[in-house]
Amino acid sequence: MTLDLNRIPDRVQKIHLIAVCGTAMGALASMLKDMGYAVTGSDHNVYPPMSHFLVQKGIVLKEGFSGENIAYGPDLVVVGNAVLKDNPEVEMMNRMEIPYCSMPQAVNRFVVAGKKSILITGTHGKTTTSSIIAWLLFKAGLDPSFIIGGILKNFKSNYRLGKGPYVVIEGDEYDTAYFDKGPKFLHYDPAVALLTSVEFDHADIFKDLGHVKEAFGMFVSRMSPESMLLAVDNDENVNELIGRCGCRLERYGRDPGSTWRMGVERVAAPWTGFEIFQNGNPYHRFKTRLMGGHNLLNTLAAVAVADHLQIPKAVIAGALEAFEGIKRRQEIRGEKRGVTVMDDFAHHPTAVRETIRAVRPFCGSGRLVAVFEPRTNTSMRKVFQDVYPLAFDGADLVCIRKPPLLKKVPPAEWFSSEKLVADLKKAGRNAYFFEDTDRIIDFLVENTRSGDVVLIMSNGGFDNIHERLLTALSS
Repeated sequence: MTLDLNRIPDRVQKIHLIAVCGTAMGALASMLKDMGYAVTGSDHNVYPPMSHFLVQKGIVLKEGFSGENIAYGPDLVVVGNAVLKDNPEVEMMNRMEIPYCSMPQAVNRFVVAGKKSILITGTHGKTTTSSIIAWLLFKAGLDPSFIIGGILKNFKSNYRLGKGPYVVIEGDEYDTAYFDKGPKFLHYDPAVALLTSVEFDHADIFKDLGHVKEAFGMFVSRMSPESMLLAVDNDENVNELIGRCGCRLERYGRDPGSTWRMGVERVAAPWTGFEIFQNGNPYHRFKTRLMGGHNLLNTLAAVAVADHLQIPKAVIAGALEAFEGIKRRQEIRGEKRGVTVMDDFAHHPTAVRETIRAVRPFCGSGRLVAVFEPRTNTSMRKVFQDVYPLAFDGADLVCIRKPPLLKKVPPAEWFSSEKLVADLKKAGRNAYFFEDTDRIIDFLVENTRSGDVVLIMSNGGFDNIHERLLTALSS
């Protein structure tokens, strides 16, 4: 009889996490440590700030993967989704017959147990929407727990262990682990779920849009009848999928027939004021520092969740005004020589387009300089080659870097930054191609002027371009 090792024992004290330095795995490790467990972890890329953060937490951190890292005999091993079955620690784990689980399995057992989860899913807007909801619950005195894929400035953290009844979770559609190729969000049974959008992304996991829709459709169809699903109203793919919903359903967006509708918006930097309607009736007027129509929809969804939890409108309004945002989402990194340097996580063409649209009204008479690094497994593939040229409307100057990790992608699938620049120039855009980050910095130092906003978009560190550019501008 084969022993089932993919389980969490009743009694656990010592826990090891393989690939601990990812945002979500690092948050889980910290939560487990805060709960009193003895936690160790390993990763092949151990570097600040995550490495410093974990060590400061008292977590024993090993660089590189080795069977020796778990030879001490943990009670449980949590396996990250990027870990392969031939990883030396996985091989040692199996030889020692140590029970193991995926990250969402661990979150369910150690964080969600006994609480109600609020799950945010969708191709875009998950981190921002999750963060707003977590902050609203906190300001309402509901003492929430959360685990989110970005650093909330109000908490200076991407996780929190609260004593209240709710857990806010950013629901990832990525596969769970080498032993579970289903999306992570299928592991949760939320009391409330949000579906913000459905588009093709994660080309290393999903073969096409139909494959993506299959995953989200499975999630929608599995929701408990007692749960509530809030679904955006301006997405054809979402419209198709909600037919599988067997729970309570509410729509949000700009459609007059939706339960929650965005009303008149007024921009008066740094604020955006807006009115919300519920079932066609005025609900309340709010204001936020977040930029752009996409963030207003994220905020609208968060308000709908807050109302569902009976949070008073005045509390919602105060919380929205006090919300400081998320690191790497329209985050101003500094200003030198009158040039503002902004960091954003945008990498999908829809996110790039909406971020540029959002920032444009706040540039005043200055220029918007868009700097883009194709770095994700999708953006380095040519799947969106003909779509990206449409994403940079609104930028006065465009700088495109050569994808830095092309070797991870089969040559036949390579995205061409040179072609993107050529297409932008054909469309009348002032666009430039760069082989590396150093050349981008030199160009920006020579070609930016006071009043410009440099919007830097990448899902990675981009060779620390933000601080290096600020330093170069000041000198």
